[in-house]
Amino acid sequence: MTKQAIEQTGLIPRSIIRTFDRFRIQLLSGTEKLVIQEFRISRYQVLVSVKCLLSLIILPILINCLLKNFLVLPLTTNFWNTHQQQIFLNSDQQNRAFIELSQFEEKIYFEFLLDSFNKNPAFNNSLSSSNEASISNQAKNKSPLKTLYSDKYALNKLIREDIQRKTSELAVFYNQESIIALTNLFGDVITFIIIGFLIIWMKPQIIILQSFLTESIYSLSDTTKSFLLILGTDLLVGFHSPRGWEIFLELILQHFGFPENEDFIFLFVATFPVLLDTVFKYWIFRYLNQISPSTVATYHSMIE
Repeated sequence: MTKQAIEQTGLIPRSIIRTFDRFRIQLLSGTEKLVIQEFRISRYQVLVSVKCLLSLIILPILINCLLKNFLVLPLTTNFWNTHQQQIFLNSDQQNRAFIELSQFEEKIYFEFLLDSFNKNPAFNNSLSSSNEASISNQAKNKSPLKTLYSDKYALNKLIREDIQRKTSELAVFYNQESIIALTNLFGDVITFIIIGFLIIWMKPQIIILQSFLTESIYSLSDTTKSFLLILGTDLLVGFHSPRGWEIFLELILQHFGFPENEDFIFLFVATFPVLLDTVFKYWIFRYLNQISPSTVATYHSMIE
């Protein structure tokens, strides 16, 4: 007969039974040895949990940085610059480069017009003068517009030189961005594989860490646990969460060099939070309601 993972609820609350058990143990002989042993076990559990938690956080970050900087990045740079003729990794990079180049060209043209107007005060005087005689006298002279259009060759030369320089800068920038995206992809895949082996190797320590975290969470008050539940649900499936999921997906796609498909992002935002909310409500009803009914009652009271 298998032992049930969840204790059955009786007439007497379990907290009262545990209190009487502790009181009974303290009355027996050898209580000091039990207290010392419990203290040693608790200290060992804390030390192992902290060491395991730091290892799971620091080691993956350190391994990821070392892999990317000293192994994956040189190999990716050599492969991309020698075996690939293209600069852009996806169409989104090409569109962003085209928009940036177009805006740069418009900026140059606008600045050239402003500079030409400032260098021809006769044009400003003709706009501010209300005397028809002065306007007719200025018409006999060389028109500032003709002077402006006479600099068309200089404008084309200036735009051509600046655009060539800007194009070279964009090519270098997006080529490096493509290399970094590929480096992130391969480096993160290798890092996740190493983390998998690390979890298998540290399985006993992870079990102790899980027990320590579970005990720490259950030792919190019902109000604190309800507050953490509300905070987590509002962040993940709350009213403002869709925008957060969109930003998160955009950052992930840019990090790995994938094109930012709006249809995929909208479909994910429309379905995944709903699925997550359903799973969360089922977990509250199926498990948390049996483990800690007071927490569930406090949670419902706070959200109402």
